[in-house]
Amino acid sequence: MEESNKSKRTSWPVMESFYTIQGEGHYSGRAAYFIRTGGCDVGCVWCDVKESWEAENHPDTSLETLLSEVNTTSTDFVVVTGGEPAMYSIENLVIALQNEGKEVAIETSGCYPLDAKVDWYCFSPKKFKKPVPEAYEKAHELKVVIFNKSDFKWAEEHAEKINSECFLYLQPEWSKEEQMLPLIIEYVKNNPKWKISLQTHKYMNIP
Repeated sequence: MEESNKSKRTSWPVMESFYTIQGEGHYSGRAAYFIRTGGCDVGCVWCDVKESWEAENHPDTSLETLLSEVNTTSTDFVVVTGGEPAMYSIENLVIALQNEGKEVAIETSGCYPLDAKVDWYCFSPKKFKKPVPEAYEKAHELKVVIFNKSDFKWAEEHAEKINSECFLYLQPEWSKEEQMLPLIIEYVKNNPKWKISLQTHKYMNIP
């Protein structure tokens, strides 16, 4: 789906939306309202929300409904995630949220051009589908999931392409954390340009 073919939407397939604490990456520990879109064609074998992959399983939710739900909370930070949210035009959603005084972040594999000016672009590239060049330019945060030892080299290949202002994070895949975290700790000690991201929401037993 090329950017030019994205119609400006006023509703999106939404798997779930909820108010919680951001568990990962740069804003770990911050209260955040999550909007998880349905639909993804990246196909990560270790994805922990595979039920999001089929967009048709998730009915469209209107912009008005999403704004209303966000505004029932005291949040000042909204994370649009998936699935793969950049498959869709989210410009109208982002503008509306920002007009309500919310900071807006996206969590994306970078496989599609993004038509919205988000406040924070979390780029988490996957081996299963190549990112578009703009992802390296727009990213505020590069978050690479470490599933096996070869992923360190793969992470460095992306770090070489990223813009100079981007924060760099290595995150153990949840099911492999016991094996990978000690390796990540040593890697970051030897390569301090990287930081460690943990899925702290899973320790807290929250969404």
